[in-house]
Amino acid sequence: MRGRLPRLLCALGLLGPLVAAAAVDPAQDPDQVDIWLKVRASLFGERPIAHDDGNVLTLSAPARAQDAATVPVSISTHLSPAAGRFVEHLYLLIDQNPSPIAAVFTFTPDSGRADVETRVRVEDYTWMRAVAETNDGRLYMVARFVKAAGGCSAPYATAPDFDAIKPRARFKVDASVVPNRPALAQLMVQHPNSSGLAMDQVTHLQIPAYYVRSIKVTYAGKPVLTADIDFSISENPNFRFYFLPREPGELKAVIVDTKERETQAQVQVELEK
Repeated sequence: MRGRLPRLLCALGLLGPLVAAAAVDPAQDPDQVDIWLKVRASLFGERPIAHDDGNVLTLSAPARAQDAATVPVSISTHLSPAAGRFVEHLYLLIDQNPSPIAAVFTFTPDSGRADVETRVRVEDYTWMRAVAETNDGRLYMVARFVKAAGGCSAPYATAPDFDAIKPRARFKVDASVVPNRPALAQLMVQHPNSSGLAMDQVTHLQIPAYYVRSIKVTYAGKPVLTADIDFSISENPNFRFYFLPREPGELKAVIVDTKERETQAQVQVELEK
């Protein structure tokens, strides 16, 4: 997955300065939005994508966000890995963002559940989409219209000194972890996740982009979650997800940003007896 988002965005012509986008009509057929057609072709080619009615996945996001820079998003899936067919990839797409491919999450049977919650920036009124890809290659999509504006270009009160910043991360795990039952974990990353689109209010210069680009989570040495993300994820990225504990072990995250700085978080997990 490394570097996948920049290559896709360059191919789409979407990596670079923010440009004005045409207003989006919520009554428009979401399948016919121009940017979605480009993203769809780049990610999925001509593969069929089924509109899901909640059998495979659910996307939750506010119809009107209180803060466009921290819009809560929750994606839930409804296939059990134990059944042999599970959601392997989740794509979080925000049509009208300068970088519409906000995140690509990869799961394994050791994830327990292919669910994720996070917070995103939304630059303009937009269709937000979740696309689930199952391990047998089928695609399912849900879409919601979100009213929010200015999240990607929201100014900092004081421009951060990125060279002095030391990213940090920590885990929070359910107090009670039961063997062979999906356990909820929260990964909190202290990082500016700068979009490169905000202006320094003092110098009036553009603040450079600097954001987390990849996260890899393992439990007891086995992969649980991989996230290929970009600046559409809010400042101080925060993710809630599941892992399947079969034995006591270490939950570990390795976070890499666009300056190639690596940050780690670990927590030892004990199971109920």
